[in-house]
Amino acid sequence: MALTTIDPASALVVIDLQKGIVSAHSDPAVTVVVKQAAHLAAEFRRHSLPVVLVNVTGRAPGRTEAGWSGGGTALAAGWADLVDELDVQPTDHLITKRRRSAFHDTGLDTLLRDLGVTQVVLAGISTSAGVESTARSASDYGYHVVVATDAMSDPDVDSHRHSIERVFPKIGETATTAEVIDRVEATR
Repeated sequence: MALTTIDPASALVVIDLQKGIVSAHSDPAVTVVVKQAAHLAAEFRRHSLPVVLVNVTGRAPGRTEAGWSGGGTALAAGWADLVDELDVQPTDHLITKRRRSAFHDTGLDTLLRDLGVTQVVLAGISTSAGVESTARSASDYGYHVVVATDAMSDPDVDSHRHSIERVFPKIGETATTAEVIDRVEATR
């Protein structure tokens, strides 16, 4: 579903745009994703809307055969640091997660409710993992969900396309960064 409105109480949630993950992606689209997410963050700040920056520092304990578990392996120095382009500000809200969804065991829902947020605009990496999991959780918690389709990427092009075309329209609205910013401008 295409973007219809930006609620007066919207927040931007940027997922996993951190040095260790961004540098590991060979997809040239990641540079564009970082630029678009940074642009969204700057515009949300300019309009005094909350910006939530999420990083991941590992996985919850459990099955590990699907990839890195973070189980006894120390992360490289700076791996979880947010990319410089996001220009983290003192007014930003920082959330660290250990699961795919930024809502699970992080306090994100409490933070957003305390801020009076009714709508979340999502951006980040990876579309089919962290972003989609967070979008599903946001929908389950009752937030109006918007995904900025040009401010996200996935190492698997087919998974990215599936999330954008099949999953997100069922749980929220989709828009480009420019469309989101235009709607923010129109409501402020």
